[in-house]
Formats: sequence, C-alpha cells, structure tokens
Amino acid sequence: MAGGETLTQAHLRTPRAAAIAGIAFSVLLMASLLLLRQSIPADPLDRGAWLDRDPHRVVLALNLIPFAGIAFLWFIGVLRDRLGAREDRFFATVFLGSGFLFLGLLFVAAAIIGAIIAVHAVQPDGLQNSAAFSIARSLTYNLMNIYAIKIAGVFMISTSTLALRTGFAARWIAVLGYALAGLLLFGSYWIAWSFLVFPIWVLAMSLHILVDNFRRPPPA
Repeated sequence: MAGGETLTQAHLRTPRAAAIAGIAFSVLLMASLLLLRQSIPADPLDRGAWLDRDPHRVVLALNLIPFAGIAFLWFIGVLRDRLGAREDRFFATVFLGSGFLFLGLLFVAAAIIGAIIAVHAVQPDGLQNSAAFSIARSLTYNLMNIYAIKIAGVFMISTSTLALRTGFAARWIAVLGYALAGLLLFGSYWIAWSFLVFPIWVLAMSLHILVDNFRRPPPA
C-alpha cells in the first residue's frame, strides 16, 4: 500500500502536461518583450518621451513578467524531472545557477522600469531629463541587453550539453541550442530582435517534451 501511495504522489508532483509551463513562459515573455520594444525606444539614452504617450502597454508588459518567471521555474523543474538520476552535478549547477540568475536580472530590470513609471506619475516634470532617469534607463538597458541575454545563452549551452549527454531531449534541439546560444553570446549586439531567440528555443524544447510525454505510456 505504501509503495502505491509513493508512486501516486510522484505522479502528481510531475504531471505529464507539466511541459506546458515552458510554453506559457515563452508566450508570456515574448508578449512582454514585444510590448516593451514597441513602447520604449531602443536607445538607452532616450529622454523619456514614451512616458507621456501611453505607458499602459508598458504596465501590461511588466505585469506579465512575474507570471512568466513562475512558469520558467516550473519549466526548470520539468527539465530536472526529465534528467532524474542522470543529472550531472557540474552542468546541473551551471544550469540551475544561470536559470535563477536570468530570472533575477529580468525581475530587477522590470522593477526599475516600474519604478520609473510610478515616479513619473507623481512627478511628471521632475523625472524626465534628470540624471536619475538617465541612470535608471541605462541600467535597465544593460541588465536586459548585455547581462540577461548572455546568461540566457549560458542556460541554453548547459541545457543542451545535458541533453546530449543524457538524451532527455532530441539531439536536434541541443544542436539548435548551441547555435542560438552562440548568437546570443556574440551577436546579440548587432541583431535587434535577438531577445526573442531564448523564448523561442524554450518553446521548441517544451513542445518536444510535451509530445514525448504523451507518447509514453502512463506510469503503472
């Protein structure tokens, strides 16, 4: 009886459709990034004219990011469940560390943008063209376009390496992960829309895991 309860509890902890979390993360993050890119100029030294136009799309994007982060944590859990006892300590440490660091950088950048909007609502004339605004705006640009995007590349490399060594995902996804990670690490500065590479790759990985889960027979 105790053995049956253990199997049931393990199945409930990791449902077969858990890979949907990766799909949710991809969709939410892409929607958030597209809204931010359409509303905020790419120039890190812009003077903040977007604050007077319509910040509602920016607020919507910022409200989507926490849910994307929750889904990403669940996605990491799905990958670890796929690895099981085959998890390599070295690459698993890099895998987990880069995933958590990416989320931290993403949340900090979103919080800074939210603070800019909140302060502007109270002091619309005092924030724009100020040194504080320039520092905050440049900080968010560097966090997202330099640090977070590079850490996302490290996450893709470590995950792809684990996929090749353990076979928990298709080989073509791992090879694609290496190629796209190289693009993020060395070419993101010259490609304006490179920030979409990471969620698109997570989407491909999640769809593969979801299909594979439903192809397998359910546990006894």
